[in-house]
Amino acid sequence: MNKRERIWQVVSRIPHGKVATYGQLARLADLPGYARYVGYTMKMLPSGNKLPWFRVVNSKGELSFPKHSAQYRAQQEKLEAEGIVFSEGKFCLQTYQWKID
Repeated sequence: MNKRERIWQVVSRIPHGKVATYGQLARLADLPGYARYVGYTMKMLPSGNKLPWFRVVNSKGELSFPKHSAQYRAQQEKLEAEGIVFSEGKFCLQTYQWKID
């Protein structure tokens, strides 16, 4: 399995109502230090894929798309539909971050 496939496999496991950061995904895919590569890989997702891309966020508890962009709104709406509560464009990462047992 190549790096991209390993990242996508981990993304597919993020549970409903939880988020994961780029760095967290890199570590879980056994690619520590590859957070930027995770971002690049997410950007290159094939259209029509079923991966929960919207559950991938930055380490500040924010969305990485430019605020007020269509992508930002779409991601926020998908997360809110899963119960993630936003306040002033942020959410509590500690509350919603996927924790692996």
